[in-house]
Amino acid sequence: MKDFYDVVIVGGGHNGLVAAAYLAQSGMSTLVLEQQAHTGGAAVSEQVFPGVDARLSRYSYLVSLLPDKIVADLGLTLELRSRAIASYTPVRRSDRDLGLLVERPEGAATRESFAALTGSDAEYSAWTSFYDAVGSLAAAVAPTLLEPLQPAAALRSRVDAGLWEELIERPLGETIERRFADDTVRGVVATDAVIGTFASLHDKSLLQNRCFLYHLIGNGTGEWRVPVGGMGAVTDALSAAARRAGAALVTDAAVTSIDVDGVRGSVTWLGGDGERSVDCSYVLANVAPATLDVLRGRQVQAKPEGSQLKLNLLLSRLPALKSGDDPRKAFAGTFHIDEDYSQLESAYQSAAAGILPPTPPSEVYCHSLTDPSILSPSLVASGYHTLTVFGVHFPARLFASDNDAARAESVRRVLAGLDSYLAEPLEDCIARDADGNLCIEAKTPYDIEESVGMPGGHIFHGDLQWPWAADPADAGRWGTETDVANLLICGSGARRGGAVSGLGGHNAAMTLLTR
Repeated sequence: MKDFYDVVIVGGGHNGLVAAAYLAQSGMSTLVLEQQAHTGGAAVSEQVFPGVDARLSRYSYLVSLLPDKIVADLGLTLELRSRAIASYTPVRRSDRDLGLLVERPEGAATRESFAALTGSDAEYSAWTSFYDAVGSLAAAVAPTLLEPLQPAAALRSRVDAGLWEELIERPLGETIERRFADDTVRGVVATDAVIGTFASLHDKSLLQNRCFLYHLIGNGTGEWRVPVGGMGAVTDALSAAARRAGAALVTDAAVTSIDVDGVRGSVTWLGGDGERSVDCSYVLANVAPATLDVLRGRQVQAKPEGSQLKLNLLLSRLPALKSGDDPRKAFAGTFHIDEDYSQLESAYQSAAAGILPPTPPSEVYCHSLTDPSILSPSLVASGYHTLTVFGVHFPARLFASDNDAARAESVRRVLAGLDSYLAEPLEDCIARDADGNLCIEAKTPYDIEESVGMPGGHIFHGDLQWPWAADPADAGRWGTETDVANLLICGSGARRGGAVSGLGGHNAAMTLLTR
């Protein structure tokens, strides 16, 4: 430890590590302070169930927005695998159990699945037309994410004017209803607009549109890939890169205050050896803006509200489906539960009224089908699999009066939804830990706030913003700046932050390195 550093980064999540690696590579002395006993924040792999050798991605679980350029720049030893199946949606119609399968890349099976569900090729034609158009927008936006903010007008000039109006200027619900007729197909499209975002598909704020865009622009393709070794492998690679570049990483360091005056800065923290402080030229905050306000001694204007229920399960085998489809295919991609378009909107209306949705929408994904390395060889040989469940429209307000009771009921309803599409009880397939308990872990927004420090349990640290300069005055900036010249936001709360992307860290580093 030194008494002075060029840069002190508050928070050792993945964005902080990205910033540290870039800055240390440039020759700046860099210190990272992390309050937990390990780096990574929400991008970690942990043995969740006692006596069971399975390392689950406990919070964040897939990678989309991490640019290949960051991986190359930092020399990351990291493997991201593609999933052969993009999604599968079980459907019960006219006393028939069906499933809408979307391959990656899409082929004959996808077309046949659309036709079997909807009765014609019309919806699949609408699907391909829509996503071809979305792909053109992604191709225009993705290259700008690692550059200073572009004016909105500049990006608008690069894409079809009608598409820009559909996705950027009008509520996404209007576009979905105009382009698609089938309720299930509409829902599969709409889910990308509400993952971690609490909004109606017709919300005039267009928050749902912003969420949709971020889910579909990663590397110009929007593909969500599986990190081999779990999310902890991403953190391990970034930590190694930061240390290799010369950054100092200190864990068990709970920052208590940040002081900046535009020229100099000072950061104070509590650690194993008591209270310590260090001076610096710049402070990068890899914490939510609301947390930064607290550390600066300022009043928090509005605490963000997370809106999800995260479940981690370990199964002794994959359950059979009523549709008869192969569960190894169905669970390999995103498995949509009760996410028809009308169900998404109904759940939102219930939750907005403070009522736990009777039929909550959720998404399931099996990491171990793509990457069995997170399980011990004996578990793999025995047919064990992980299952990640992400519940949609579970705002923190639903858990405010009794978090434990609301959590238990939410878990019951989500798993009942999955059960309704299975040919056997899910409980019969859930493994037990060394104490004989079912291998189920659930995290509400309050649980996430307590465990990883995200205010309100908001996985994006607050509402997502358009990834360009909506205000022409912001053009040329990096979206990491604050009211003080030597204080930058480098986490998910930066413009173009959110998800496991490294964009906040990269862009904060570039803010300094290009001055």
